[in-house]
Amino acid sequence: MRILFTAFAILSVPLSAQWLHVPTPGVPRTADGKPDMAAPAPKAADGHPDLSGIWQANGRSLQDLAFEIKPENVPYQPWAKKVFDERANGAKGKDDPAAYCVPGMPKLIVLPYPYKIYQLPGVTVILYEGFTTFRQIFTDGRELPKDPAPSWIGYSVGKWDGDTFVVDTVGINDKTWMDNAGRPHSDALRTIERYHRRSFGAMDVSITFDDTKAYTKPWTVNQGAARAIVGQDLLEYVCTENNKDIDHLFGDGQK
Repeated sequence: MRILFTAFAILSVPLSAQWLHVPTPGVPRTADGKPDMAAPAPKAADGHPDLSGIWQANGRSLQDLAFEIKPENVPYQPWAKKVFDERANGAKGKDDPAAYCVPGMPKLIVLPYPYKIYQLPGVTVILYEGFTTFRQIFTDGRELPKDPAPSWIGYSVGKWDGDTFVVDTVGINDKTWMDNAGRPHSDALRTIERYHRRSFGAMDVSITFDDTKAYTKPWTVNQGAARAIVGQDLLEYVCTENNKDIDHLFGDGQK
């Protein structure tokens, strides 16, 4: 059974493991028959790296997006710092929308559950095991909407910068937390993700947050290398609203 991570505010009911030992086509192998994760990244028909496949993020960013940044270097607006401090000193996950099964950006990007990329002409689709949800990243040349209706996932377009796939997202509502540490954001948040597949088995991912209402300047985090998963597929993820279980996330005196 795949190990599922319960991180503060994420409650899930996993099924038994399925689709194990399924042959993954196109996997380079070493002389002894094992997957060669250090082999060069595959190429798509247009010559760019093919990001398609199943990946697992480094889950450390979920707990604290700024784990590589000194706390004093996170460029909070005063109100955002106040909210962050209040959440850090209070009940924490009980107030996180994710505790009530609400998916959202940018936390969706850093969940420690596998996700599956389909790199198709005109659109790249990402299926996320966490919350069993999806994103469409349009690569057909369309522009981002000028006045987007706020949504949980936002609106995304992508383009290539050399061998790096750059995803620009706007229209994210202000109801979600950025990480389990409780960092807030506003409805002005714009995220820029950069995906660089440096080998068959590793992909570097960074995220820039541009939110002038909540932060004084854009700031970037390097999520760390996502790793490719072979021989498995996504499982169903069921999140249920259960206040009794939510109460158990906290020790005495924290409610």
